[in-house]
Amino acid sequence: MSTNKIRLEDLARMAGVSISTVSRALNDHPLISLATKKKVWALAREHNYPFRSYMPAAPIGAEGSIVVVTPHMQGRPLPLSHPFFLELLASIGEAARARDCDFTVSHTAPRDFEDLTTVMNSGRASGVIFLGQSMLHDGFNRLAETNSNFVVWGAHLPGQKYPSVGSDNVMGGRRATMHLARLGRKAIAFVGSNDPEAMQRRQGYLEALEANGLEPDPSLDIRVDFGFESAERALNQLLSRRRKLDGIVASSDLIALGAIRALRKANLSVPKDVSVTGYDDMLLARLSTPALTTIQQDTLEAGRRLVAQVMDPNAEQYLDYLPTHLIVRESCGA
Repeated sequence: MSTNKIRLEDLARMAGVSISTVSRALNDHPLISLATKKKVWALAREHNYPFRSYMPAAPIGAEGSIVVVTPHMQGRPLPLSHPFFLELLASIGEAARARDCDFTVSHTAPRDFEDLTTVMNSGRASGVIFLGQSMLHDGFNRLAETNSNFVVWGAHLPGQKYPSVGSDNVMGGRRATMHLARLGRKAIAFVGSNDPEAMQRRQGYLEALEANGLEPDPSLDIRVDFGFESAERALNQLLSRRRKLDGIVASSDLIALGAIRALRKANLSVPKDVSVTGYDDMLLARLSTPALTTIQQDTLEAGRRLVAQVMDPNAEQYLDYLPTHLIVRESCGA
């Protein structure tokens, strides 16, 4: 039998089932038994049946499938190499495996509502997890009205209609800043990106300054992107202007580590001269020198909750807060 001319009729004869059963099995129809699906798919792969492009290439048999999507951030796709998102992806994968689910990372990086609908309509996943909101809050609200099965890792925003999981960013930023203020730091900078989560952490920073009678200094409110290098460059520029500072609240651990590198290049000691806090509690935060004081986000629990939101069809969709915890290490001097 020529492998490039295999037909549904041929698969049906080899499997001992009807043509309609083969068609439904190939399309993962819920009325077809798992045993029959596995048999048909094994024959189809063995004989190089020409699958349509959207059909999954992996063996079936999972209880479900999840697609993870990373939107554009600041005009470019979110780098999958970012350590925090690697840890979050691992947690999602572990949670999916515990439920006998497959998960994949999409090549798509949506920019607008049309891209979001394409993601939801072009795949065969049980649900979609978006890592980050970028500037897509309104698009996600529109998507929620279509009964699409998705959840977002990100901030909780006013008027939000879609389900999300995220940490209490305002409280996290407040806790980090309050800690530095209690240590006697007066000139405390905020270094962070423009994404919704970072802006909520900045709000907590400003609230803590006010609570401690400290005036916010616009020159110490610094915007960077997600990268280590961006934070290092921004701090290099600040320090070149001889601007005095004795504390830094960073919106991520990676940004904090970039800031520490710039401080060392300027012959400033961390924490003797400048106390530094991060946000995330990545593995790198524990391994850095000095070890980084940070706000912990529980990625293991985040993965479980994200997967639960898309894999429990009868679960109520809701805004899910993860608690934040201040993890005190060497970089703050306490």
